Amino acid sequence: MGCNFKFREGGVLMKKAIFMSNNNKWGTPIEFFNKLNKEFNFTLDPCCEKHTAKCVKYYTEKENGLMQSWENEIVFCNPPYGKDLPIWIEKCCIEASKPNTKVVMLIPARTDTIYFHKFLYDQTTWKSKKRC
Repeated sequence: MGCNFKFREGGVLMKKAIFMSNNNKWGTPIEFFNKLNKEFNFTLDPCCEKHTAKCVKYYTEKENGLMQSWENEIVFCNPPYGKDLPIWIEKCCIEASKPNTKVVMLIPARTDTIYFHKFLYDQTTWKSKKRC
């Protein structure tokens, strides 16, 4: 799977555009989700919009997945990448510690952040080495 970056005239990668957005709600590409789903068989998408939901069971902003229990679920979590990202990561870690619960997060690899060291450093068991 290759990455499809947008190039401006002259072939210079617009890095600034990759890391900036007025919207932090991005749906996961279905091809990428399907590859993960083959391995994990997800049952819950806790932070999506109705039209971006990847599982039969899902929570939108209205149901607020942060306030719901994810126990006994196999969770696919692609949280908003804005200021609330650490809150979602903490929630994922709390829920993953519950019985019969597995959580897979699709998040940026930012190893220099407090949340990475507080919640993820010793917890990561599967990761993609590709960026797309």
